[in-house]
Parts: sequence; structure tokens; C-alpha cells
Amino acid sequence: MGQFSWFTQDTHHRIINDEEYTVIMSDDKGNKYEEHCYEGYGVFGGKDYYELLAEMNGYSLDDFNGDKEALRQKGIDLAFDGHPHGDNPNVKHPSLTEAGVYWNGKAPESDPDQGWLEEDEWDDYEFTDDNY
Repeated sequence: MGQFSWFTQDTHHRIINDEEYTVIMSDDKGNKYEEHCYEGYGVFGGKDYYELLAEMNGYSLDDFNGDKEALRQKGIDLAFDGHPHGDNPNVKHPSLTEAGVYWNGKAPESDPDQGWLEEDEWDDYEFTDDNY
């Protein structure tokens, strides 16, 4: 699995790996997946962002003989098709927000640092036993 991260769409909060911070991923059917400490691999509340993207665009596990990794790869392919930041406007994207609001399929902004802290951010980060 690759590292992926974004900014929340409603508050523009950078989703940092291992930060205790609640992010809600929502889809076009009203489903919500709540994550309290993002690990950096695209999973929110037990649901993979790219699997959900593929499902929102008409694909299912049945299309890939139950292979979740193939479904996830299809979502990645859809998101990045001709768009190096994974923000293909020709497909529906899950929303990533604090409030759990669906943003009509618009892609969240990708974090160029993939959720990793930059050197100057380490001083401001509060370390606990859970995230260190």
C-alpha cells in the first residue's frame, strides 16, 4: 500500500499521519466513515478511500472476483487518470471533512508531503505514547 494524504475540504486541515484528529470520509449515498488517527494509507474508519472511489463510479468487488486490492487499484487508476495529483474531475470522489459533509464528488486537495511532517513542523507536534 502506498502513502496518501489530503487536506480536509471544509477546514483545509492537513491530514497528518498518526495525528489524533477526527476526519470523516463520506460518499454519494450518505455513508460516513470516521477516522480518529489516520495512519497514512488511505483508510478512514476501516474503509479504503480508493475502493470507495471505485464503488462510487460503478465498480464492485464482483467485478474483480472479490480482489479488494484490484478494486483499490481501479480507484487509484480512476483518480490519477491524466491527473498527477489524483484529482480527476471526470469521476466522483469521496469527501474528507471534519463535519461529514459530502462535497458532490469533488476531489479533496492532495497533500504534497503525503501526511508526513516537514522539518519545521516537528517542533509544534505534540508527541504522546500513542503516536511516537
